[in-house]
Amino acid sequence: MNQAKPLDGKVAIVTGAAGGVGRATVELLTRRGASVVAEDVDANVANLEAPNVAAVAGDVRKAGTARKAVEVALARFGRLDILVNNAAVIITKDILSTEEDEWNDLMAVNVTGVFHHCRAVLPEMIKQKSGSIVSVSSISGLVGLPLQAAYCASKGAIVQLTRQLAVDYAEHGVRVNSVAPGSVDTPFLTRYLDSQPDPVAAERAIKAAHPMGRIGSPQEIAEVIAFLASDASSFITGAILSADGGYVAR
Repeated sequence: MNQAKPLDGKVAIVTGAAGGVGRATVELLTRRGASVVAEDVDANVANLEAPNVAAVAGDVRKAGTARKAVEVALARFGRLDILVNNAAVIITKDILSTEEDEWNDLMAVNVTGVFHHCRAVLPEMIKQKSGSIVSVSSISGLVGLPLQAAYCASKGAIVQLTRQLAVDYAEHGVRVNSVAPGSVDTPFLTRYLDSQPDPVAAERAIKAAHPMGRIGSPQEIAEVIAFLASDASSFITGAILSADGGYVAR
């Protein structure tokens, strides 16, 4: 494997690409030699457009968005090797406070979006007998956290879908894995801290909950995603790789 460009010639789709972990992943994959279809509901995703990046504005809740991303990958770059399911939303409420519409909308983005994109890419990956799907779950999919009824349920669904798809498609040369981040310095976290009565104390508590004593960076999560997407992880499928500063080890 070319160590300087380990993803040279590979083509990826990254959802939720406009910022945070998604943007860091697009930037890292392209530095490693991949071409990327960067997809996001945020029109600012157009700012990522480059010779090796095709920007697609679309809602992951709609099957047509996933089909369009695949079509763009094939038309512009000629193949499809990697899917990164990163798009997500969060609600910080207990189940009694969560409205039915809020639950349905979160599940549509966090789970149905993954369903649509996996269904869209798998035929191409099966045809070429190779591919890597990496879905971003969370520590919230591995342990119960307060005020995250819908979010925990959605991320837990990604964990199980990852395992199930890995079993079904290993014989076709398709690997399916998930990364489960802890707290990461993204707009998700910023919005949460801003909603707290004492943001400084809230941030201190979050750091203390991670044995490493700090919050992760988008670039650190992107590194794990790139590893799982690459041939360096060729004997790994059905894995849920925690990138959480030791959070779930306690």
